Amino acid sequence: MMNPLARSLEELLPDSISRTNWCFLLLRTALVISTVCAAFLIPFFGLVMALIGSLLSVLVAMVLPAFCFLKIVGKRATNKQVILSVVIAAFGIVCASLGTYSSLLKIVKRS
Repeated sequence: MMNPLARSLEELLPDSISRTNWCFLLLRTALVISTVCAAFLIPFFGLVMALIGSLLSVLVAMVLPAFCFLKIVGKRATNKQVILSVVIAAFGIVCASLGTYSSLLKIVKRS
């Protein structure tokens, strides 16, 4: 999860620095330390991450692929494929809704 950010930061550095093992280690260590500091300083960090995960992860992992499949295949999709894609998307939306509701409920109870 940190790798894309670390690689983007490495691209901003000169090649002579970014290609060293020390840069690799120090940059990733700094990113992990900054994440830990954010977790300690931001109230309800775990609950906020649960909220983001329950909403976005399910949408990206289940709902969007099903809808993208239907969009790409279009009229060539069989009835079985359409039904299965809609069922998967609906199940993902229900799971995302329940997870989001649960996370919001926990945030409200803690505040």
